[in-house]
Amino acid sequence: MPLHVFDAITPTISTLLGGASVDLCSYRENEKPLEAGLKQVISVEGRHYLFSATREGLPFTLAETQFCIELLTAFSGLYSGFKLEGYAAHFRTALLASIMDITVARFLRGDKSKGFWPIQQLIQLLKSLSYQRYEGKPATTGFLVHRTTEPALKKTIKDRGHKLIPLQPHQNVNSNFLDNPLAYRFIDGNNLFFIANIQMQVVGVLRTGGVAAHTDIERLTQRELFSMVRRSGNGAFAITVNEVSEIEVLISPAKLLIRRKGVWAIFDPDIFRSFLSDSIDASAVDDLLWTLYAVSKQRHGTVILIHSGTPRHLATLKKGSVGGDDPIGRLLISQVKGQTIAELKQSGILLRILSSDGMTVLDNKGKLLDAGFIIDTSHAREMVTGGGRTTAAIAASFFGKVIKVSQDGPIELYQDGRLIYRFG
Repeated sequence: MPLHVFDAITPTISTLLGGASVDLCSYRENEKPLEAGLKQVISVEGRHYLFSATREGLPFTLAETQFCIELLTAFSGLYSGFKLEGYAAHFRTALLASIMDITVARFLRGDKSKGFWPIQQLIQLLKSLSYQRYEGKPATTGFLVHRTTEPALKKTIKDRGHKLIPLQPHQNVNSNFLDNPLAYRFIDGNNLFFIANIQMQVVGVLRTGGVAAHTDIERLTQRELFSMVRRSGNGAFAITVNEVSEIEVLISPAKLLIRRKGVWAIFDPDIFRSFLSDSIDASAVDDLLWTLYAVSKQRHGTVILIHSGTPRHLATLKKGSVGGDDPIGRLLISQVKGQTIAELKQSGILLRILSSDGMTVLDNKGKLLDAGFIIDTSHAREMVTGGGRTTAAIAASFFGKVIKVSQDGPIELYQDGRLIYRFG
C-alpha cells in the first residue's frame, strides 16, 4: 500500500518543511480538502491520495509547495515502477536513499519535457566529493549551470567584471570528472567555478573579480554568485561543495537547497520574512536573515531577541551580562548600541557580536539594544527547561520573536514559548 510505504519518508518531509506535520490518506474525487495548510492530490496506480502538511504560525511558501509537488510526482513514479511482491523493504530502502535527490533534480530541471539525469549525475558526483579530504582539508568545488546562450553569458560575465576561461572542446560531466585534484583544489567554489549548460557540458571556468569590497557575510552567503545565477537565464542555478562539506544549490529568486548531514533542506527567505513581518522593519529583515545563514554556516551559536517592549521593560528582564560588570565590555557594547543591522554588517562587527556569548537584543527598527544579554528566565510565563541557548530562547520568546542558531548549524524560530520552525 502506498500509505505504508509513504510512512518511511514522512520524517524526511517533515524535516524539509521545518518540522511540519505531514500525512497521506485515501481521497475520493468529490471530497473537498480542508483549506488550512498545504494540500495536494496525487494519483498512484489509478487511485487518488491526499497529501497534507500543517504548520502552526507560518504559512508554506511557493518554493516549499513546488518542491512538495515534485516530491509527490517522484513518489508516484517510484511506487508504480516497483511492483514485485515480497520486496517492500527493498522499495522503502530505495525510496529513503533516492527520493530527495530525485526531487532536487526534478525541481532544478524546470522544463518538464527534458530528463533530469544529467543534473542527478552532478548531484551524485558532488555528494561523493563532500565526503572527500585533500591533505586534511575538505574538498570544495562549484558549478554555475546557465540557461541562456553563450554570447549572452559572455556579456554578463564581462559586465560583472569577471573573467571566462573557455574550455575547448566542451567536456561532459561524468563519473570521472573530478578524478584530477585540480578540479576541486583549483576550482574551489569560492571565486572559481566551472560553467556548464543544462546538458552538463562544461564550457569553461568562471573567475569572479571585484568582490574585495564585499563584507564577510556577503562572501559567506555567495551574493555575487547569486547575482550571476539571476542573470544566467530562467532556471539557471549554481551548485557548490563548501568548506563544511555541505552541498549548496543557489537558485533565483535567492533561495538555497542545502544538503546538510546527509539530508536536504530549503533555506527560503520568505519563511523568515513571514515570521518577522510584524516585529521588525522590513528594510532590516534581509540583512538579518542572510547573517543568520552565515552564522549557521560558520557553525557559531547565537540567540537573537527582537524585543517588542520598552527599554525599561527590557531592563527588568536582564539578569546580567556576559563578562559581568567588566568596564571594557561595557565600553565596547556602548559603542555599537543604537546601530542598525545594516551598519553593523557593513562594518564587519555584526558577525562578531552574534558569535559571542549571550543574547543579542534588537528593537523593531533593527537597531541594537544590547549584546551579551543574560535573560532572567523566571519572568517567562511557563516553566522553561532545556539547554542554555534553548532555555534562553524559549523564555525570551514570551517578550518578542526569537531566532536561535545552534552551534552545529540548525536555525530555529520561537514565538510565545513555542518552537514553530526549524531549518537544518
